[in-house]
Amino acid sequence: MENIENKDPQLQQAPAEELIDIDYFRKVKLKTAEIISACRVEGTDKLMELKLKLGEEERTIVAGIALHYSPESLVGKSIIIVANLKPAKLKGIMSQGMLLAAKDESGLTLLTTEKKVCSGSLVS
Repeated sequence: MENIENKDPQLQQAPAEELIDIDYFRKVKLKTAEIISACRVEGTDKLMELKLKLGEEERTIVAGIALHYSPESLVGKSIIIVANLKPAKLKGIMSQGMLLAAKDESGLTLLTTEKKVCSGSLVS
């Protein structure tokens, strides 16, 4: 059997204290959410206030994506969020989770679902 090595230099150099086990990872609840409205946060360049449908629940998330997305381009997108993050107040708005995005030299991209799924679906 061939020995498969991890070629990612960041993982090879990660100190042991930065690695988490599967039980710790299971504590993070990733869910799908549909963006039902979006608007820029007044007085900021980067922040966007998003209203989300998460199953039968509605939530608000404040995210630093306003330099990369217009509010109207976000409505209807099915995104991935950390649903069990402790709420935090940002610019006077209670943010109830965190969306996931990837950033590289070409910019920022929201992590979305390949096809439409029910909002509130658990990501595994």
